[in-house]
Amino acid sequence: MTDWLSPEEWTAVRLSLQVALTAMSFSVVPGLLVALALARGRFWGRGLLDVLVHLPLIMPPVVTGYLLLLSFGRRGPVGAFLAEHFGLVFSFRWTGAALACAIMGFPLLVRAIRLSVEAVDRRLEEAAGTLGANPVWVFFTVTLPLILPGLVAGMVLSFAKAMGEFGATITFVSNIPGETQTLPSLIYTFTQVPGGEGGAARLTIVSILVSVVALLASEGLAARLRRRAAA
Repeated sequence: MTDWLSPEEWTAVRLSLQVALTAMSFSVVPGLLVALALARGRFWGRGLLDVLVHLPLIMPPVVTGYLLLLSFGRRGPVGAFLAEHFGLVFSFRWTGAALACAIMGFPLLVRAIRLSVEAVDRRLEEAAGTLGANPVWVFFTVTLPLILPGLVAGMVLSFAKAMGEFGATITFVSNIPGETQTLPSLIYTFTQVPGGEGGAARLTIVSILVSVVALLASEGLAARLRRRAAA
């Protein structure tokens, strides 16, 4: 593949994978907690939390990117604080692209996990509780194994969304080669210059291949986890 792709294209592929994996990894634990809260919680503001979680799916991605720029930019309240006290900079960095992709894919992750949590038979958890297991032990030995297929599906959806995210990332971190130029950004760049059709076509094929491999791996792992849960 290194011979087929130019160094610029290969850099965009590696950066896209890095951004997508980072976004997915840092979204799993918050996504699981939020999904549990929405599925099982009974608290004031639950409806508002549900709206906020799904808001990135409804708003134009450019709006999400602009809000991130206002908040996490060098002059934004959150961005200035993180840069001054922790040395963390998100705007116009690949970490900012990961943040944007994580936010855009978060609703898909939460929804997949939430549906799995709601499908769990509560009587199994209650039975474990009557045998003396505390709530934490019940979660890790009963609930988590049952929702693993949904968790895996949510992770794949989050990863796929991150691989294809364009509007929020280009608004927040721009299109800097080697730093923030992901696959979608480079494809867009190729479509704007004469003779760039070949590069756009190659990267489109790479994007499709990565998505297909991720989906096949997800289906295989989810099926295996379902068989283990059934056993």
